[in-house]
Amino acid sequence: MSPHLLSVDSLNREGVDHLLRVAAQMEPIASRQQVTRVLEGAVLGNLFFEASTRTRVSFNAAFCRLGGSVCDTTGFTFSSMAKGESLYDTSRVMSGYCDAIVMRHPEQGSVAQFAEATNVPVINGGDGPGEHPSQALLDLYTIDKEFQRLGKRLEGAHILLTGDLKYGRTVHSLIKLLSLYDPLRITLVSPPGLEMPAHLVDLVTSRGHRVEMREHLGTDFSDLDVVYTTRIQKERFTEEMNESFKGVSDDFVVNKGFLDRHCTSSTIVMHPLPRDSRPGVNDLNVDLNGDPRLAIFRQTDNGIPMRMAIFATLLKVDGLIAEDLRPVRWFVPHQTGTLDR
Repeated sequence: MSPHLLSVDSLNREGVDHLLRVAAQMEPIASRQQVTRVLEGAVLGNLFFEASTRTRVSFNAAFCRLGGSVCDTTGFTFSSMAKGESLYDTSRVMSGYCDAIVMRHPEQGSVAQFAEATNVPVINGGDGPGEHPSQALLDLYTIDKEFQRLGKRLEGAHILLTGDLKYGRTVHSLIKLLSLYDPLRITLVSPPGLEMPAHLVDLVTSRGHRVEMREHLGTDFSDLDVVYTTRIQKERFTEEMNESFKGVSDDFVVNKGFLDRHCTSSTIVMHPLPRDSRPGVNDLNVDLNGDPRLAIFRQTDNGIPMRMAIFATLLKVDGLIAEDLRPVRWFVPHQTGTLDR
């Protein structure tokens, strides 16, 4: 595995499978049954220059669960970049303070540029419309766990990716990650102008996968194993795009009606979150709340063991976990969720 995690491109099948195994090993720690201190004394620098809740807190929690501590920076306003400091200078300074760095930035390629100035591990927490490799890894981990529970195999699975496929960086990373595995059937559905970039479609098809593009969700679907939908990334739209998007119908909304018409009881529904729950929005509908096929909260829970696995592997303590465990001493509720379990 590369010293950094900047893109799914740095991963091969062997490296991904290793992370899946280590994540499974982290489950008792992530579920608050056991404790490890393998990163005791290590410091994480969390640099988020773009809005985040789940990703930022998830990385924090994952590092702390391994025994480390976290220094947090959020937003340009409270950083030296507001004074004109370059990514190079910020990187060089932060690497003197921290043992690992997670960075989110609104400009594509910025995290890779940041990583060039340091030798400590840098993890891409999202670079504009570019990539989000840790999200793709936790998504794959979720699919793997759900398929094991349902007695399914990934090979030959039919996966629907829908929503904003142009600016949705999570699907950019996920489709590349899925392409490392045995042939799949992947269907892409997006509003006009928000299609999956052509170079990613070409990459996946060149690796032997069947990719089909549909105009909307009203067409006939069958045998869907995974429905992965994304929020429309309006913050990345130009003014002209905002105007044109106002006329888009609700043909791109994943709701209970869509699942009941086109899916089975074993279909799983995923979303990287946040989802826009306001009425009239083209996003994952809240009428699926409580439906056992909705895996979005199991998906977010899986972010902790996967991000723990990423830290442990990059900092080379993944072989020490088994011998460094002890039971927790505080009260842990039987379950942290409610309807999603």
